[in-house]
Amino acid sequence: MEIHVVQSGETLYGIAGRYGADPRLLRELNGIPENAALAVGQTLVIRPVDTFHIVQPGETLTAIARRYGLTLRQLYRRNYWLGGRPAIQAGQSLVIVYGDAPAARTHTNGYAYPFIPARLLDAELPCMSYLTPFTYGIDASGGLLPLADEAMLSQARQLGTVPLMHLSTLTEMDSFSSERAVIVLTNAEMQAALIAQILDTIAAKGYQGLDVDFEYVPGAQREAYADFIRRLRARLSPMGLPVIVALAPKNFAGQPGLLYEAHDYALLGAAADFVLLMTYEWGYTAGPPMAVAPLPNVRRVLDYAVTEIPRQKIYLGIPNYGYDWPLPFVQGKTRAKSLSNQAAVELAVRYGADIHFDQTAQSPWFEYTAAGGVPHVVWFEDARSMSAKLRLISEYGLYGAGYWNLMRPYPQGWTVLDALYEVEDG
Repeated sequence: MEIHVVQSGETLYGIAGRYGADPRLLRELNGIPENAALAVGQTLVIRPVDTFHIVQPGETLTAIARRYGLTLRQLYRRNYWLGGRPAIQAGQSLVIVYGDAPAARTHTNGYAYPFIPARLLDAELPCMSYLTPFTYGIDASGGLLPLADEAMLSQARQLGTVPLMHLSTLTEMDSFSSERAVIVLTNAEMQAALIAQILDTIAAKGYQGLDVDFEYVPGAQREAYADFIRRLRARLSPMGLPVIVALAPKNFAGQPGLLYEAHDYALLGAAADFVLLMTYEWGYTAGPPMAVAPLPNVRRVLDYAVTEIPRQKIYLGIPNYGYDWPLPFVQGKTRAKSLSNQAAVELAVRYGADIHFDQTAQSPWFEYTAAGGVPHVVWFEDARSMSAKLRLISEYGLYGAGYWNLMRPYPQGWTVLDALYEVEDG
């Protein structure tokens, strides 16, 4: 995999010619619409191809995969533009083998809301070992709030992605509740009833594990939270089902703050089968403009986490989005708008903005002036920043990547993943 940074005056066809690449494939690998302009500073991923297959009349995707000893999921990953759907046409060109086939393997888990477009989810599912529909919250009496997840689960089954149930303290108002966490963690009767509901839901829906995300838990509940995870694991382990717990991005054990104090890395790491490090949201809606996941910040969390938790238990959180801040930033007043990485590049093209790359944060950014003269700054992810974060999985010997989230299209991100890792089935 090579990552080309677009310079002034360059075109997609000119770049393709420079690398001896097929312009159509270059567009598809990077999610660039036909005839779309490029932004200065935009990244393009170039992958050499060893083997193409030209579809013959009457051939099916299943037969082609079988001919080359591939699974359908592998064929979809190598040809993301198929959208996870088997429809092909005679004369169509499919990539069978890239010249930069990855040596490493990893697991991936992706989070998505039930209202994700079906076409987007189909395209992304072959890139995911696991799918985690977001979320079963907790009601005022400590019971499960419902989730309309049937369509997502059906898609996951069809495309061979293993579904995990997601439990959180999200309320009917879509906010995390400290109070509901305390109710569950301190009331033995309510907790037993909740666990029974969880087991019933897993059995009824066909979930193959549980992902728990209790945020803003008071520090006094630190041990109670670990005990709850331990009880869940004790019930699910005999069925061969793992328990994952999401952890706030801490740098040291005694890190103060409501977000951190009950997330005891040593206790929760021992209680659960796996953990997800939520290594994102340093740049966030209400905060000052900065990278969503600056690489030094991510490394600091990892450097601490591996002292408390076995490396093969750890999913590294990967953000699949950026933020657009109006300027000047005023604390308590300015609100950034989230946007997809692809939309960020399209915004740069629309306003003729040059994209810059912060070498320390290992993240791209640009400035533009919107209608009405309001200046803006955008921080997002590109092939360079995605590659830098994903490579940490091999460097630290981690279990895999947890993508927050799958709601925004980003073909280039899946191109980078496929170039770096062979994704394990769940």
